[in-house]
Amino acid sequence: MNKVIEFLQKVGTFYLATADDDQPRVRPFGAVVEYNNKIYIATNNTKDCFKQMQQNSKVEISATKGAEWIRLSGTVAVDSSEAAKTAMLEANPALKNMYSVTDGLFEVLYFTKGTATFYSFKGQPETIEI
Repeated sequence: MNKVIEFLQKVGTFYLATADDDQPRVRPFGAVVEYNNKIYIATNNTKDCFKQMQQNSKVEISATKGAEWIRLSGTVAVDSSEAAKTAMLEANPALKNMYSVTDGLFEVLYFTKGTATFYSFKGQPETIEI
């Protein structure tokens, strides 16, 4: 799992895909943290992406850096704990300009299960179960 977090942090911006009924929706994300041995992302509960993840918890993340890229597919769930939100804010200080642990907007979600596949023009794909 550390390899997944390290790669996403290294690329800075990654793209999260959700489903809006039968239409895929993709948007840039940048906040990620490993907490309790799980991969966490963050958003605002007034955004469409949060509502879409509530309706259909299957998501996919894609990111690229040079000749390497990752596809992370799985399901997510909300963690409303203050500890998880604090961990996200500490790992991503820029979020503190927008959110606080108790603002009623800030949400963190974690992958309950999933598969991360690393690709490269230099070799064979490597798959990790998370």
